[in-house]
Amino acid sequence: MNLERIDLNLLVYLDVLLREQSVTRAAGQLGITQPALSNGLKRLRDLFNDPLLIRSSQGMTPTERALELAPLIRQALSQITDILEPRQEFKPLTSRRVFRIMSSDYAEATLVPALVKALRSEAPDVVLDFLTPSDVSVQDIEQGKVDLAINRFNEMPQSFHQITLWTDSFSCLLNRNNPAALRFNLKNYLDSQHIWVSKTGMGIGFGVNPDRGHLGQIDAALERLGQRRRITIFTRHYQMPALVAHKADLVATLPTRIAKLQQDHPQLVIKEPPFHIPAFELKMAWGPLLHHSPAHRWLRQLITFVARQIAEQEKSAEEESGLARRNARIRRIRE
Repeated sequence: MNLERIDLNLLVYLDVLLREQSVTRAAGQLGITQPALSNGLKRLRDLFNDPLLIRSSQGMTPTERALELAPLIRQALSQITDILEPRQEFKPLTSRRVFRIMSSDYAEATLVPALVKALRSEAPDVVLDFLTPSDVSVQDIEQGKVDLAINRFNEMPQSFHQITLWTDSFSCLLNRNNPAALRFNLKNYLDSQHIWVSKTGMGIGFGVNPDRGHLGQIDAALERLGQRRRITIFTRHYQMPALVAHKADLVATLPTRIAKLQQDHPQLVIKEPPFHIPAFELKMAWGPLLHHSPAHRWLRQLITFVARQIAEQEKSAEEESGLARRNARIRRIRE
């Protein structure tokens, strides 16, 4: 194939067509006429010897070949953009850039406060705009409209980059007067009423049907034991259980870092779950379009540093606490 005869604009056309799956919408986004884009699609079909997009009742449906090409073209365009754009050093101390970050309620409670503190010293005029998972689509990140997503993800597009910020376990939060707190075993856990709290992924969320599966890691772990908990409250906010758990008959099973935010509350107690729940990973993901941006790279490095610093501080605190308990036991034995 003679690359000199290929119009690179055709790759831009195909990228937008595959994203919009509509000639009309794609033409509007590209700022060209519909006939011009239709002609471009014809040339693309000749170039790849494939229909690429086929009309169906749902609109324009990508072929198998088109689905294979989509991440490759997005990556190629990102690299071309990076080559053509002049490289400018990012200066955080003087920058006024706005970074848009999709973050879960969990991430906002555990990671964001330390991130904001670090940002104030390193980049005092940089603005962070935090969006909820239901505010953002995969396409928003792919197109660079949203810089980063920080959450638990079941799946992400292959073209996206991602790293694990930390791993967290689960703990149970309940009222000190809850009868189950005296002997927190599986039977008492199952006899209690429960709060379900979760929000992963992106896009608009829908109501939960308690009679159906796919309720998350906690219920999947119980299902493997042939058990099921009695959920009476469903919420998408990790801060709500701390308020609701004041009632003596409720149990909230939460990420441990969230539960520990309430460890000094006089009416609440934290217990280990009476069954095994696999740990989960908090991840940071971003699209290929901004991967090589100096500003974006700086933000990713700062978030990664803050997350690892939090994990290291928690590990040191746990080791100190363990040492203090051991010394206390030794003193009691000597006395």
